[in-house]
Amino acid sequence: MNMPDYGRAFSTLRDGCPDEWAAYTHHPFVMGLGDGSLPRTAFLHYLVQDYVFLVHFARAWSLGVVKAETLDEMKVCASTVDALVNHEMAMHIKTCAAVGIDEETLFMAKEEVANLAYTRYVMDAGLQGDFLDLIAALAPCCFGYGEIGHRLAGTSTSTTAYADWIATYSDGEYQQAMTSVGQMFDVAVIRRLGPDFKSTPRWAHLQTRFTTATKLEVGFWEMGLRGA
Repeated sequence: MNMPDYGRAFSTLRDGCPDEWAAYTHHPFVMGLGDGSLPRTAFLHYLVQDYVFLVHFARAWSLGVVKAETLDEMKVCASTVDALVNHEMAMHIKTCAAVGIDEETLFMAKEEVANLAYTRYVMDAGLQGDFLDLIAALAPCCFGYGEIGHRLAGTSTSTTAYADWIATYSDGEYQQAMTSVGQMFDVAVIRRLGPDFKSTPRWAHLQTRFTTATKLEVGFWEMGLRGA
């Protein structure tokens, strides 16, 4: 199955950590979403934690506006914040409300260690580093969910218990948003490192940022499974 094209910078980073990327995008949690076998308790536990994660993720993307060097970078970061806060989080609110968990409870939920580790790593990447550090740390979540949603939409049935989750990340709006982020990332990398960016000394550092965030994504799925 053809995977969506989110740009050269992302694909280069993804290809730089194939084992970690496979562990993330083909994790048992993900496979359970696809065939509907994931325990509902695990999904709800994940969803509550993911809501808290998205709160911090939106803050990190807001930091991108501060770190940006061009108007286009600012626009993409700002629109991503809007998509997270006003659209993606709505799926979490709707699903949790159906089982008696209101939005205030979601917002006040206690963060698990895996959640703390991931969100604070991303924020630290942005605060300590520059725009590329931040985007490299944010990229696995954005593009990984796009890949996962696209793949599961092509292999799962519409009757799976997690069809709404799959639709959130496979629909045209999310996919187009990720295409825009990928294009912005390519331009940002070339602007700062040049077209032969992979050969620059800086690239190894960005690869480490990306690979570490990918490992933290694996830890997030593991946290979800423990919720069962």
